[in-house]
Amino acid sequence: MGWLPLVVCHSISACLGSQNTGLFCIKKTEVNQVGGTKAITAIPTTPVTENRQFGSKMTDSKYFTTTKKGEIFELKAELNSDKKEKKKEAVKKVIASMTVGKDVSALFPDVVNCMQTDNLELKKLVYLYLMNYAKSQPDMAIMAVNTFVKDCEDLNPLIRALAVRTMGCIRVDKITEYLCEPLRKCLKDEDPYVRKTAAVCVAKLHDINAQLVEDQGFLDTLKDLISDSNPMVVANAVAALSEIAESHPNSNLLDLNPQTINKLLTALNECTEWGQIFILDCLANYSPRDDRESQSICERVTPRLSHANSAVVLSAVKVLMKFMEMLPKDLDYYGTLLKKLAPPLVTLLSAEPELQYVALRNINLIVQRRPEILKHEMKVFFVKYNDPIYVKLEKLDIMIRLASQANIAQVLAELKEYATEVDVDFVRKAVRAIGRCAIKVEQSAERCVSTLLDLIQTKVNYVVQEAIVVIKDIFRKYPNKYESVIATLCEHLESLDEPEARAAMIWIVGEYAERIDNADELLESFLEGFHDESTQVQLQLLTAIVKLFLKKPTETQELVQQVLSLATQDSDNPDLRDRGYIYWRLLSTDPVAAKEVVLAEKPLISEETDLIEPTLLEELICHIGTLASVYHKPPSAFVEGSRGVQHKRLTSSAGSGESVESPDTGSAAVSEAPPAVIPSQGDLLGDLLNLDLTPPTSSGPPPSAAPGMQLGAMDLLGGGLDSLMGDESEPLGGDIGGSPAMGAAFGAPPAAMPASFNAPISGGLDDLFDLGGGGMTMGTYIPPKTVWLPAMKAKGLEISGTFVRRSGVIQMEMTLNNKAMSVMSDFAIQFNRNSFGLAPAGPLQILTPISPNQSIEAALPLSTVGPVMKMEPLNNLQVAVKNNIDVFYFSCQYPISMLFLEDGKMERQVFLATWKDIPNENESQFQIKDCHLNSDAASNKLQGSNIFTIAKRTVEGQDMLYQSMKLTNGIWVLAELRVQAGNPNYTISLKCRAPEVSQCVFQNYETVLKN
Repeated sequence: MGWLPLVVCHSISACLGSQNTGLFCIKKTEVNQVGGTKAITAIPTTPVTENRQFGSKMTDSKYFTTTKKGEIFELKAELNSDKKEKKKEAVKKVIASMTVGKDVSALFPDVVNCMQTDNLELKKLVYLYLMNYAKSQPDMAIMAVNTFVKDCEDLNPLIRALAVRTMGCIRVDKITEYLCEPLRKCLKDEDPYVRKTAAVCVAKLHDINAQLVEDQGFLDTLKDLISDSNPMVVANAVAALSEIAESHPNSNLLDLNPQTINKLLTALNECTEWGQIFILDCLANYSPRDDRESQSICERVTPRLSHANSAVVLSAVKVLMKFMEMLPKDLDYYGTLLKKLAPPLVTLLSAEPELQYVALRNINLIVQRRPEILKHEMKVFFVKYNDPIYVKLEKLDIMIRLASQANIAQVLAELKEYATEVDVDFVRKAVRAIGRCAIKVEQSAERCVSTLLDLIQTKVNYVVQEAIVVIKDIFRKYPNKYESVIATLCEHLESLDEPEARAAMIWIVGEYAERIDNADELLESFLEGFHDESTQVQLQLLTAIVKLFLKKPTETQELVQQVLSLATQDSDNPDLRDRGYIYWRLLSTDPVAAKEVVLAEKPLISEETDLIEPTLLEELICHIGTLASVYHKPPSAFVEGSRGVQHKRLTSSAGSGESVESPDTGSAAVSEAPPAVIPSQGDLLGDLLNLDLTPPTSSGPPPSAAPGMQLGAMDLLGGGLDSLMGDESEPLGGDIGGSPAMGAAFGAPPAAMPASFNAPISGGLDDLFDLGGGGMTMGTYIPPKTVWLPAMKAKGLEISGTFVRRSGVIQMEMTLNNKAMSVMSDFAIQFNRNSFGLAPAGPLQILTPISPNQSIEAALPLSTVGPVMKMEPLNNLQVAVKNNIDVFYFSCQYPISMLFLEDGKMERQVFLATWKDIPNENESQFQIKDCHLNSDAASNKLQGSNIFTIAKRTVEGQDMLYQSMKLTNGIWVLAELRVQAGNPNYTISLKCRAPEVSQCVFQNYETVLKN
């Protein structure tokens, strides 16, 4: 009999153990995920059961044969039989029917009656049935509670464990209250097998009713089990606590300290492979105090690298990769550890292809972080003839990452061999890899180009086309070096039929038109079928012909007019049309400017264009051995909902100059996390077509930076902020002293405290940082409503509005006025992509039609999780409003203070470190004129808009306010506001990792302070 599908595999190992019941053999593993198993290894077996009572053997296939009519009735009779053997046979038939998908829930009370038995096999089968049907028959399931409670006190530990495990798997609220007492006893059972089963049951119960678990004190008991003498109990306790902690990230259940870590490391050597994985994953979440502790843990984890189970190996690698960040690179042990990491990774590549692929995806991450680990192991990544394509491509990628001057000859010889294979996809990747080698290893560029020319001579169509694509990149990397090969490339012009190759060839012809005598003829040949070409080729052809015209204007005037006409008048593609109009206007108004724009010097392309962004790479390293490391995506990208998804980062040593993550201070993360980058507008098309892109009615010319000021040329803080934050050795006043360790952690040198700070500042130090003397904080400034959509542009619909932020919620408050002669209804609203992802959080709620000459107020809550595209100006919002008459478009500008979060107040030390960390060129200085507020009033007014004052000091009659604000996309803006008594002009300096935000922030300061 073949392997049968299992309908009921939910914790099936929990009920059958490792015994062969005759239906299937399941390797017993511990339950990890709530309501499921960590892994189930199913082994097809010969379905034979030995009947010990009668000494005979019989096959179980008879239970799965098609039964005659009246089956349920017959089974009911057999289940109520007085004969134990007949009863067992009947239960097996029921389980078999359930397994193949038949509904046997009608037999629930009869099966439950069979629980009262001493036969372990029968009890397991009944428990399996109960787990499957208890949810659909909760009232009947309560009948089984007494038997569960009784079994939890059985003399046989296997039965005690089986009972508590099954009760945990029955996800019925009514039963949970009866489970508490038996579970409490089992958690303190004398048998370790029962205790380890009960530990997992706590996690399952927590998933059903978290409050009950906390009230009953099970979490404390679970923590105590970490100190258990049995390693498997420790492993299961860790697994259960980790599971609960993931669903409640702020609970701090796993309070890891050196003592706990020592217990876990002791248990690590003795527990099973799954137990080791649980413990290693837990260790990976620990942040060592110093490099000595980090080295000690690494030494005790290293033996796991030689484990036979690949999951254990990868979990050990994850721990070592994380803790290596704490080790000084000049330490002898650091070099030893690098050498020890290579062999286990290489060994993983001798497994079956599926495991190889998982290993390769993880190795890809490791090599990007620490290429030195595998730099001498290039040969193991050479492709074998019988490797599946997915393994081949992954090996190829790693080969390029490991390529260096020392091994490039070997790599190129191998790649040239791959380019003659029969697998087209693989050959393409191999040719592309040769180009990547040329870009990465400069000394090999000439050899790579020679290899590519040899491949072009093979005249294999797809090889030629890939070679031309990569040669274009080589030209970009090494200008004026290998252009002699252009003639060879032009010979194969006719054979190019793929858009990317045609576009690459057109780029080469346009870029080097002055070196190609018949460049105009070559480009004209492409122009003949212009409308049949892909968009990529059309755009490239347009640019190439404009380049040619700027280099040879007299010969190509007719050609450029032809292509501009095709692009602007005969094309439906908005990208092509827009680019055509831009070139046309440039050429017709200012040919010199056109030359500067189109023929501008191009930046060299980078060595590795496909490296994972560093912050994401750090997070993925912390997820080695999981799906995230195979997908190369953070768990939040593919796990539905945010529950249980935590962002992890590597911990660096304090002196390394890399980011430092403090486990205690949440605010310390401010300076580490790079700000969210606003994507460039590029060629992206908005969701709204034909938008009214004219500036909004209310916006005037944007204020510019103060004339004569060189932005970022001077440090406005002048070293004063160091002393403001306090000296390392002696705190400044009662409540200003910073932590001595904090300055060292950020690499900030200790600053001497100026004598002027010994005197009271501005009314005493007590209110220096809480600004208590300034009175109550003023309310948030709300801009007055302005007309966004005039009635004459919208068939009688006039929309005016403003933006407000109340209790952390952004709202778009609008007045819709019907100045037409007909009723307006069926309103809907949509935003185009914008710089900060603003999007409606719900539909526009206009429940009644708007009659002529009637107006209605509407408030639309907004979210900041919409699609992002950089706008000009940055706070521009393009809106489409639809009603029963038509769709209308308008644009408006929102005050950037709507995006300032309520938790935007930085810690003083973090402010100092962040200010120093942001480059001076990111600093902008502006003047706010005609403002007649004192510093306290200005501070209070700004705080109403979530601009928080961190510190204030007075020097020579001038008040300096140091302020911070945090945008919804994680960007922090730091400010220094200088207020001189009697001077109505303020000076403001802004520092931000995304300097394009500064102009909007300045406009917001000016608006808030003047209104």
